[in-house]
Amino acid sequence: MEILFQLIVSGIAVGMIYGIIAFGYQLTFATSKTLNFGQGEALMLGALVGWSTIRYLLSLGLSPMPAYLLMIPVVLVFGMMQGAFVELLGVRQAIKTKSEAGWIMATIALGIIFLNIAENVWGRDDLSFPSPLGNTSLNFFGVRVLPMEIVIVFGAIGMMLLVELFNRTSIYGKAVVATAADRDAAQLMGINTSRVITFSYALSSMVAAFAGIMVAPVTLTGATMGASLGLKAFAVAIIGGLSSGIGVVVGGLILGITETLTGYFISTGYKDVPGLILLLLVLSLKPAGLFGKTAIKKV
Repeated sequence: MEILFQLIVSGIAVGMIYGIIAFGYQLTFATSKTLNFGQGEALMLGALVGWSTIRYLLSLGLSPMPAYLLMIPVVLVFGMMQGAFVELLGVRQAIKTKSEAGWIMATIALGIIFLNIAENVWGRDDLSFPSPLGNTSLNFFGVRVLPMEIVIVFGAIGMMLLVELFNRTSIYGKAVVATAADRDAAQLMGINTSRVITFSYALSSMVAAFAGIMVAPVTLTGATMGASLGLKAFAVAIIGGLSSGIGVVVGGLILGITETLTGYFISTGYKDVPGLILLLLVLSLKPAGLFGKTAIKKV
């Protein structure tokens, strides 16, 4: 029983990473009905920029925890700038011309470019990200948990709640909500929807970059770390529903727990299979996702 609880706890930590990246997909889809297929690379760049920043701060004599806390705002600002750049260069024109192939190929191309830049700047070897809380496990009734795994769960939930709070209470956040509800109507009401979409891309990449610096201390950091995470998070977004914030969290937990259980009880070689089967079932039976709402288009 302890092994089962151990696997579930590990799966929750992994699932929350998938969930927060998928939440980034949901942010851009809500306002523009587009997705950043370079979301995994946004996570990777956030982790690598965080690695460089924290190494520099440690060289100044700071201890790991203060260095990690000072590094966070640097990564968040970088993530927002990177996301805004992607929207301005790769998505805006495609939205104007209503070219779905345009924004799909542009975000994929930019993701590849970011990957190549990362390989040339930081190299292709995996890097060890300093953990601010150490690597000593905590024991809760026989279940061993890394301190950073607790940070991942509460950090992901906290970030998503802050974004939702911003959207519901601030004037600019309400503009985001209005654009998500009806872009044309929002534009008629005087809202600069192009700027709102840019902001949603900035928020999306900021969330991904934040996920990168949370997961980096418990895994190896490198230029290729984002590809698998971004793809699995996209599957989570489809399973949970791109129109549902809570759906992507639940979808992430389902996939994370399923992977860890399959990897232990069957084989690590098959750990991706149950999640993909679930994805196929959802696409067949409920294309809008488990918590998504089917949109009715008027013609």
